[in-house]
Amino acid sequence: MATNLQPARSAGDRDDFETAASDSISLHDLERFWQQAINLRYVILAIIVFTLIVGLIMTLLQTPLYRSTARIEISQIESDVTNIGDVQLQNIAKDRQYFATQYELLQSRSLASRVVSAGNLTRDKNFLEAFGLGEKAPSEATAAKIVLSNITIAPIEFSSLVDISFSSPDPKLSASIANLWAQEFLGMNFDKRFGSNVQAQKFLGDQISEMREKLERSEQELIDYANANEIVNITPITSEDGSTGGGQTLASSELSALSGDLARATAARIEAESALRASATAAGAGGATTTLKSRLSEVQAKLASLRSQFGPSYPQIVALEAEEASLKSSMQGASNDISRELRANLQKALLQEQGLQREFDRAKSGYLGQQGQGVRYGILKREVDTNRQLYDALLQRFKEVGVVGAGENNMVVVDKAEIARQPYEPSLTRNLLLAFLFGTFASGALVILRETMDQSIRNPSDVKRVLDLPVLGLIPLIPEGAVHEQLGDKKSELNEAYQATRTNLTFLTDKGAPATLMFTSTRPDEGKTLTGVAVAESFGHLGKRVLYIDADLRNSGLHEIFDNVPQPGVGLSGYLAGNDDFAKSIVALDSHPFDILPSGRKPPNPGELLAGNRLQLLLEQLSTRYDHVIIDSPPVLGLADALEIASVVDGVVFVVEANSGKIRTIQQALSRLETSGARIFGAIVTKLDDRNQTYGYGYGYGYGHSYGDKDDS
Repeated sequence: MATNLQPARSAGDRDDFETAASDSISLHDLERFWQQAINLRYVILAIIVFTLIVGLIMTLLQTPLYRSTARIEISQIESDVTNIGDVQLQNIAKDRQYFATQYELLQSRSLASRVVSAGNLTRDKNFLEAFGLGEKAPSEATAAKIVLSNITIAPIEFSSLVDISFSSPDPKLSASIANLWAQEFLGMNFDKRFGSNVQAQKFLGDQISEMREKLERSEQELIDYANANEIVNITPITSEDGSTGGGQTLASSELSALSGDLARATAARIEAESALRASATAAGAGGATTTLKSRLSEVQAKLASLRSQFGPSYPQIVALEAEEASLKSSMQGASNDISRELRANLQKALLQEQGLQREFDRAKSGYLGQQGQGVRYGILKREVDTNRQLYDALLQRFKEVGVVGAGENNMVVVDKAEIARQPYEPSLTRNLLLAFLFGTFASGALVILRETMDQSIRNPSDVKRVLDLPVLGLIPLIPEGAVHEQLGDKKSELNEAYQATRTNLTFLTDKGAPATLMFTSTRPDEGKTLTGVAVAESFGHLGKRVLYIDADLRNSGLHEIFDNVPQPGVGLSGYLAGNDDFAKSIVALDSHPFDILPSGRKPPNPGELLAGNRLQLLLEQLSTRYDHVIIDSPPVLGLADALEIASVVDGVVFVVEANSGKIRTIQQALSRLETSGARIFGAIVTKLDDRNQTYGYGYGYGYGHSYGDKDDS
């Protein structure tokens, strides 16, 4: 397998590469999540099946619910406005606000309390049984909360219609409460629109009843007082505002009549007295007296005429004198009769005046007695009049409010709720769909959690993308005990993988594979020992002189690859400690086409031994004898051994175990190598299994077998 290789790169190059790669990190993460989901496909399938079973069980155990729906129409209150654009926009905004307000009122606690009170739900047996409240009546607030939690308000789009739905285990109860909810909402709206007039009418009615009673009491008090004091009001006086005053009582009327009669009697008496005083003149005023007086004047005139001519004995004179005497006698009699008549008239007038005076004095005394009582009577009378005026005013206002308060509700019930014939809950289809969605969500959460927490190398392309290292080889995970068999079989999957790796190594430099290569890893058990041995054997089969150096002075892993590795001479540790005869420590293997320089005895100070210049001198001497020197180095993290070895070799091949470890620790190990000045040629990804096959890697390397434990130390 040919790969476009980069011989080395610096820490600055890696930072630039990671910055550039961050733009596509989201797409890459999606790919990682998808591959993780494929790897967990059986677990995801089990989760979804489990949630579907749970959904089915919950559906069977769920209490059936019945829902009834009442539909009402909410009409906007018309307003008389000018047809202007701005006003129309304002009206549209007000309409939206109005309908939004009504929708909220339909779901208000006050309406729920009103429904509970109107339906007496706290004592309704069907309601208590439907919601499992037992025989004890709940509080109104609790019942309102239950009702409100089961009501659904659904405005119909592009219309003024609203559906009011109620659900409960009892179909009759659902229909009843849905209808009651609609009716109470309409009633609440009517009270809000005309409630002030209704309340005013009720208030006025109460006031009228009280004022009627008060008027009756005041009238009764006035009548009782008038009867007790014998006050008879004959002609009540009506003022301009319609109220009646004290008026004329019987006593005042009688006194007034007697006063007139007395005045007339007094005038008659005075007239009689005047007539009596002028009785002579008054008597002559009569017809007979006048005649006699006229005749007497004639007779006396004739006598005077005759006497001037005749003597006293003249017969005519005597006759006239006799007639004169007779006339005077007649006149005297007539005067006496007139005087008697005048005195009789005067006596009659005087008696009449005296009688009227007594009656007047009596009436006056009674009237004066009633004057003090009239004050109280007037007070009672004014109270009666005031109460009557208030009563009439309240009655008139009551009639006016009754006329104004009559109006139509702008909301009506379009369709009443009917009793549901079958339950709408539980819905098997919906519950299974929800269970499936929940299972999918849980599976997705599991995938995200696994992928987020798993910071290992799953996709070998991450080596290039994240670590900025070329991939030199992809090595499958081999079953335990099959390593020797796979390496010995040239057609085996493991052998082919390492042959491809060896081919990639030959392209690292213009002279082919480097002469001295160090194989290391971040931590133990990542397959670097097996990789080093396999690469050495692959080069050996090409006829190359190859030496494998076990430079892990702390924990050698050769015994896990080879059953018995002889330890002749002092080994690498002995040479580094000062023994120059390293040739005696090299082991030639009959079954493998390469030699081995064992690590030797474990020294107490391996880091100090590797830090000296003897390792570099050793490699210089070995380069004259071998074409390739493969060095198995200790892990990088926690030790300085690998850093010392990396500084004297041509380059480093970094071994990364798939599906294990964390990328951040790998980056730290690479950073330490770069700090030491090492030249990192690339990375080999080991132990690929079926989890990596979904990324397009694997070659069919025995996936599906039972894999063993780690194969080196």
